[in-house]
Amino acid sequence: MKDTYRHKGLRRQLVETIRKKGIRSESVLDAMSVIPRHFFLDKAFSEIAYEDKAFPIGLEQTISQPFTVAYQTELLDIQKREKVLEIGTGSGYQAAVLAVMGARVFTVERHEKLLAKAKEMFELFNLGNIRAYFRDGYKGLPEFAPFDKIIITAAAPFVPEPLKQQLKIGGKMVIPVNTENGQEMQRWTKTGADKFKIERFDKFHFVPFLEGKAN
Repeated sequence: MKDTYRHKGLRRQLVETIRKKGIRSESVLDAMSVIPRHFFLDKAFSEIAYEDKAFPIGLEQTISQPFTVAYQTELLDIQKREKVLEIGTGSGYQAAVLAVMGARVFTVERHEKLLAKAKEMFELFNLGNIRAYFRDGYKGLPEFAPFDKIIITAAAPFVPEPLKQQLKIGGKMVIPVNTENGQEMQRWTKTGADKFKIERFDKFHFVPFLEGKAN
């Protein structure tokens, strides 16, 4: 697969679309302008990979809509060298965005086949600051905690206790949570050992956040 002039042009257009939708973080937009999203999708999607849409990646999973990736990433307020835990590696695109922004990314995926493909992408782009694991996302990665930031890329019925514990005081977690009115993007800022400031944002549509490893 190649990153052609056409792909680069389509990527610039996508970034401008996301900017017009309200994304203000230049570091987020810069990262998304350099990562070839079509590499993270089946070749059949090569011509439409830069539409602002989610696409299937197999195993009933999707690569998130670019605006959604930008929205969650902007809420995280990533700083260079921060330790970031991502729950739901999927295609690997979100982790790549975080890595290009300078984060040290620890990503967890419950589907082994998806994880293997994502790892190939990380190697292809020489993203040595990503470590990927086949794990149950509800349990996080306690051996590498605490984390500066945590991002969950699937809709949760509640915020798992282990993830709260693995966030450092002052750290931020961005997670879509199922509510009576739909999936609500929330940002949890840890203010004490068991204390959080909860901010509520827009509604989105994600695949469900499931417990355990997939069979």
